[in-house]
Amino acid sequence: MCGIIGFTGHLNSAEVLLKGLGELEYRGYDSAGIACFMDGGIRIIKSVGKVAALKEKVPAAFVSSCGIGHTRWATHGGVSEVNAHPHSCGKVTLIHNGIIENYHELEHELKLGGRQPSSQTDTEIAAMLIDSLYYGDAYQTIKAAVDKLEGAYAFCILFSDQPDVIYCIRKGSPLVACSTEQGSVVASDMVALLRYSKDYFILPEFHIAKLTKTSITLTDLNEERVEPEMLSVTWDMSAAQKNGFKHYMLKEIYEQPEAITRTIAPRIKKYTGEDSKKEYLLPDLTCDNIPDSLFSDINRIIITACGTAMHAGLMGKVLLERLLRIPVTVDIASEFRYQDPIMDRNTLVITVSQSGETADTLAALRLAHEMGAKTLSIVNVKGSAIARESDYVFYTHAGPEIAVASTKAYTAQLSAFYILAFRFAYAKGCLAKNEVSNYLQKLYDVVLSIEEVLKQADYFKKISKELIHTENLFFIGRGMDSALACEGSIKLKEITYIHSEAYAAGELKHGTLSLITEGIPVIALATQSNVLSKMVSNMKEVRARGAMVICITTKDAVIESSLYDFRIDIPATEDIFAPYAAAVALQMIAYYTSASRGLDVDQPRNLAKSVTVE
Repeated sequence: MCGIIGFTGHLNSAEVLLKGLGELEYRGYDSAGIACFMDGGIRIIKSVGKVAALKEKVPAAFVSSCGIGHTRWATHGGVSEVNAHPHSCGKVTLIHNGIIENYHELEHELKLGGRQPSSQTDTEIAAMLIDSLYYGDAYQTIKAAVDKLEGAYAFCILFSDQPDVIYCIRKGSPLVACSTEQGSVVASDMVALLRYSKDYFILPEFHIAKLTKTSITLTDLNEERVEPEMLSVTWDMSAAQKNGFKHYMLKEIYEQPEAITRTIAPRIKKYTGEDSKKEYLLPDLTCDNIPDSLFSDINRIIITACGTAMHAGLMGKVLLERLLRIPVTVDIASEFRYQDPIMDRNTLVITVSQSGETADTLAALRLAHEMGAKTLSIVNVKGSAIARESDYVFYTHAGPEIAVASTKAYTAQLSAFYILAFRFAYAKGCLAKNEVSNYLQKLYDVVLSIEEVLKQADYFKKISKELIHTENLFFIGRGMDSALACEGSIKLKEITYIHSEAYAAGELKHGTLSLITEGIPVIALATQSNVLSKMVSNMKEVRARGAMVICITTKDAVIESSLYDFRIDIPATEDIFAPYAAAVALQMIAYYTSASRGLDVDQPRNLAKSVTVE
């Protein structure tokens, strides 16, 4: 949520900042601004709307070697230029991601000192506070400010009497940085650094980074020098570009076969049987340093996450319970720590986050540690806060996901749960060698199933035309399809703005059926053979009330044609693997419906890619 970029070096910082803000647009924002050192002081330019509007306001002759830029998502104060970042007070100019929770108290103190804010933001209060504490020593000033600030923050700070220097500090909200021959760069996301370097470091919490044209100095709050832990990305700039696709979301849908393969292939090994004649596929987590002993004394698993990651967790629950016979619960991370959860050393808490920086999920992880539980996290970003603070980490290899609506990150997270479930079921003796080998071969086969679904693009376009004017829509399913319905619903509503709800199909008679009226679209997921007859009965119920039914099922499923208007066939497979292809079908419906409605597919209104504040 929001984007930060800072540069000091041998390039025109204004150009660097504007390019960086463009690369950070996917995070979600409603205004943008830059601040640069110029002859005579620091000049600030801000604009409401897209980065393109800001570019139009920046003069061609705007040349500077140091500056900071920001895309803002309104929290405190409405969408206006005065509320946009950067904010300035006295000798201090800064940008900020996060929320200062005690800004009202600080504002009152500062007003008593004669200072008056011009905006309604907590960020300007932070600028006023830092300026009130500044007497020439940036380190002591920042340290004193941190003692007073409560909440989450990532700051990039310019002091007007220290030209070409940027100071940074963070708590909660992410910052990454790198130093190159061209200069020093800091950003909220590696995507904005990639054109300069593949090597970077994540700024540790409560550490101060001082960026100059030639280097970055990292110190703790006692001004003790700290060597940063350097990381490298394994993908290049093209992975974060559209590469000929109209939207990032469509590109990322089509990247799923590769993302799944990258996630599962390093964790599946071939072994020769004792008779030296037969080869087996077995899951192997040595590359993740996750030992089989992790599950030896676990009697309960809690999965906690937000949004799409939580829906992946719902699938994980089914797999883990079915294969391990251990009770598994799934909790929304934003509610988890307020429920006084029961955890102990025999509890495994699995957190799931694409970015590894989701604020609520990180808070849930920290609570799990406080209560003595073991923790394992499924994340996509190496070195992220959740990855660093977990006992064990399973990295997905989805690559950068730019569209707000998650697609390949979701199926990569599913793959992580499948590998974990198979490994621990085998280690605990719940699955024999030949059984787990058979499962893993079928896991490989889901890639082919997805490719078959992607070939039906024209059919999805046809279906989407029927949904252009829809205002309400329902998803129904049973078993794993019920969990998948939740993901299908959020995918549709977030990018099409159609009100949609997901229900366990068996609950139709318990209230939901009253909402099914003539012409209402119902997407019926019927991929689970063990409950297919029940699902057919539910389709009859909604059909009898005039619903327009879109049925997603397997090619071999026998369902009378009078029960649906559209039937989407996915390749026949074992029930537990059907959600992969069905999920892609739901993604395609959502994508083409949004595109048909003429909406901003990649950056839907009011939403951000990474939610790094509570």
